[in-house]
Amino acid sequence: MATFLFRLAALSAILGTASCATPIPQNLSQQNIATVEGQAAVHSGAVLLAKKQALQDAIRVASQQSSVAIRSQSSVSNNNLQFDSMSMRSAAAVSNTKILREWQTGDVYHVKAMVELSPTGMCQQIYRKRILATAFPRVVQEQLSDYETNDLDNGIPREINNLLMESNQFIGINATNIALYPRPDLAPETQERDPYQDSKIVKLAHKSGAQFVLSGVIRDLEIASDEYMNGSGIEALVNSWERHLSGKRNIGIDVYVHDGMSGALLLQRRYVDKSEGSVMIPASYTVGSDGFRTTETGKKITEIIDKASNDIQQTLNCYPFATRIADIKGNKVFIDAGAQEKLNVGDQLIVYGTASDGLHLEGGSSFVTSDKQPVSVLTIQSVTARYAIGTIEGSIGKLGIKVGDWVRSQ
Repeated sequence: MATFLFRLAALSAILGTASCATPIPQNLSQQNIATVEGQAAVHSGAVLLAKKQALQDAIRVASQQSSVAIRSQSSVSNNNLQFDSMSMRSAAAVSNTKILREWQTGDVYHVKAMVELSPTGMCQQIYRKRILATAFPRVVQEQLSDYETNDLDNGIPREINNLLMESNQFIGINATNIALYPRPDLAPETQERDPYQDSKIVKLAHKSGAQFVLSGVIRDLEIASDEYMNGSGIEALVNSWERHLSGKRNIGIDVYVHDGMSGALLLQRRYVDKSEGSVMIPASYTVGSDGFRTTETGKKITEIIDKASNDIQQTLNCYPFATRIADIKGNKVFIDAGAQEKLNVGDQLIVYGTASDGLHLEGGSSFVTSDKQPVSVLTIQSVTARYAIGTIEGSIGKLGIKVGDWVRSQ
């Protein structure tokens, strides 16, 4: 016990001297603290990049020692560790890191770091990430009558995005006039037949500057009644309306989130529920309104919206912030993010450049976009509301960095 208290006291003293350190919480019962070493290869003199990758390697080692789930990829080339920080997906929250020592031996950069991890999986958010919301088309159009609201397709994704923005972790972009799925019943399949071209998701994200794309489908809104419906004329009309006034309604909504950089599906969830009683949603009600929430079906859909927002936040919580290079002028690099994303002067982001030539197939008619690898580090020099300007470690020309390449946080 004395040794443990001594370690905590020493950690508090060390972190307290760092101007960028986060105060250590008084209750450390849920925290994991480790002192570890990491290493990374130095390529083309990019020492700063190697330092960041070595720190990522140290975090991976700390997570393994603390029995905290983590997925990462690493490989060894010429006896040197090659570590790609983009492939790291930690389920641990990095509450604090402190580099105690750093040194270079040959082409390998080493760091010794003190890492504080939380097993809760909740990461400390630094930057706000852009997410684009698209429409949630209905699989069966006829399940919503002409006398009911027509706002569900647009309103459900709009309200999910609003909740994400209220968390202060995301910047929402409304594109609910766009439906990604020509066949909603087959979603999340987009029916694209050329696997060697950028998907419509990637193109849409690139055009809007979004890091993530939110989509989904309304899979079920079927109304059923406990009563057997029959008859014709006035009798059939009365029976039909009675189903809305004293029936049961199934609710099934699928929610998807794609990575706008690669098009990968990051989240796929189906939410099902059932409303009873007056299951009709009047035409004048919009999703998110007080009137909508007072209806039996609207109340259940509102609960699903809340659950989906929370699930998205947890899924993307530890996902690195990313944006694209918007312009290059001389040695200045302009990126498509600024003060609204909480970028600050002095921040450093990893630059992902083209790692190899694109692959042409079928006589050149098909093209596989070339892959991206970390090539340098961008240091922010100035920030505006909409964009930031920085400088690159090394030569932009020699590194092959160009407009459209990615920059990403650790």
